[in-house]
Amino acid sequence: MERGLRDMTPDESEMTDESPAPILVGTRGSELALVQATATESALAAAFPERKFVRKVITTTGDRRTDVSLADVAKAEGTFDKGVFIKEIEEALDAGEIDIAVHSLKDLPTVLEDRFTLAAVLERAPVRDVLVMREPGGLAALPVGAKVGTSSVRRAKQIEWLRPDVTVIDLRGNVPTRLRKLAEGETYDAILLAEAGLVRLDFIPQNPIGNAAEEVNCIPGIFVTRLEESEFFPAAGQGAIGLEVRAGDAPSRVFAETIGHRDTWLRITAEREFLRLLDGGCHTPVGVYSSISDGEIHLKARVFPEAGGTPKSGEARGTDPISIALELFNSLS
Repeated sequence: MERGLRDMTPDESEMTDESPAPILVGTRGSELALVQATATESALAAAFPERKFVRKVITTTGDRRTDVSLADVAKAEGTFDKGVFIKEIEEALDAGEIDIAVHSLKDLPTVLEDRFTLAAVLERAPVRDVLVMREPGGLAALPVGAKVGTSSVRRAKQIEWLRPDVTVIDLRGNVPTRLRKLAEGETYDAILLAEAGLVRLDFIPQNPIGNAAEEVNCIPGIFVTRLEESEFFPAAGQGAIGLEVRAGDAPSRVFAETIGHRDTWLRITAEREFLRLLDGGCHTPVGVYSSISDGEIHLKARVFPEAGGTPKSGEARGTDPISIALELFNSLS
């Protein structure tokens, strides 16, 4: 059977008489997702200036259903709660309507269906969680009985463990919507968000400026405390942009791999493999983070019982991400 333009490698397609078909990039439509898609497209355009990249915005179930918790959406859809943000994008990928899917990696299930593959990740943004409040001071400044908003089981379990006196309330919506809900002051005393999203949307700088309390850009009276990984463990893959392609689509995989970041790939491979070993899904409250220095990966984790209580923890070091994940899994105590 003759191969079409989409089945050729980037170099082969250049040798045809016709202009190469555009590469279709799929993304959600939230402000953060569009910023991540722009970063991906800019990297692709720089690496392949002769090719055209076209964006397709896809509305997912998670984007449509903001009236109930993610767990309830997942139950209604018969899927993992992380899957509610990727289902329609993967359907478009499977149908050939897009060639590369751009995801917040922490939204992507640990184990993908056989017809899809995670081809690459871009260089990682800061991985911490942040506590956003109407006054500076962080966890210690939360009043007794404070109402803290989050849609993450992991964040909920950790804040309840560190501050058992607070009340966790479900929080849905994109980043600007969540910040607005906090600023309105009617339901939440504080909310938990990812540092990466606030940085990418220019609500805070990538690095703190001095030791002063950080006020959120454009929203006076709202302050951010960046929670250190050793205190508040992030999610596997947090801060990373993942590029998913069809498993048999070699050309699209080449495009994605070319702009991938090796150190980030090693780190997220270890984190996601650890989650796989745990059989961790949407309702597994587990924090895991990594660092890499001179080729050695340092991996730590904190796993909370489903019913709450004291978490198990562990750590491991080494150069092979798969082996390190297994070592960390075996070290939990």
